[in-house]
Amino acid sequence: MTKTQTIATLAEKTELTKAQVATFLDELATLSYTEAKNGFTLPGIGKLVLVNRAARVGRNPATGESINIPAKTVVKFRMAKACKEAVLSA
Repeated sequence: MTKTQTIATLAEKTELTKAQVATFLDELATLSYTEAKNGFTLPGIGKLVLVNRAARVGRNPATGESINIPAKTVVKFRMAKACKEAVLSA
């Protein structure tokens, strides 16, 4: 679904205006960005977490040359068990 379709569907189901739903989704996204470092959970859907990746040696696919890939922190989304079961059983 696109953002517009999501907003329209949620507006119908909650009897809110599309503007109210759009504002809510924007605020939810902003909150999740700022709180991801602490672990941001959407109950029944999943959790945003920061994961530290170790440094490693990779390969340049064009030349086959070995390159060093530095350690870094990445954002991961971990699906909730209830979400996995609901999606996979459908």
